[in-house]
Amino acid sequence: MSLNYVMLGSNDVEKARGFYDAVLSAIGGKVTAEYMPHAFCYELRGGGRVWVATPFNEETAVSGNGNMAGFACETKEEVDAAHRIALAQGGTNEGDPGPRPLYGPDFYGAYVRDLDGNKMSFVYLREGQQ
Repeated sequence: MSLNYVMLGSNDVEKARGFYDAVLSAIGGKVTAEYMPHAFCYELRGGGRVWVATPFNEETAVSGNGNMAGFACETKEEVDAAHRIALAQGGTNEGDPGPRPLYGPDFYGAYVRDLDGNKMSFVYLREGQQ
């Protein structure tokens, strides 16, 4: 079984769109659906999807403690670029790019929060380890 999609809540989808257009396109993502100003969807390499949307129940979107979307990158340089772009787009640094030996000898990652506080990681594992 594989993961079909991840849904990330936003209180300002139009503003979030600029953030994700910059970040996800840098790691091979492409917009496949948009229902502005309420939602848009990126398809990632490998077929997974990321939806960014206002909550269906029309309440305020809040980030979850312990929730994180992890995005596979093809190189360490792609991790570095995604992290740098996310910060330039107003994201918050949650961990600079670098090796994370705690997660394995080939784990290289970086962490950010988007404009709504959703945490994400950009991860490169040695080829064939994704």
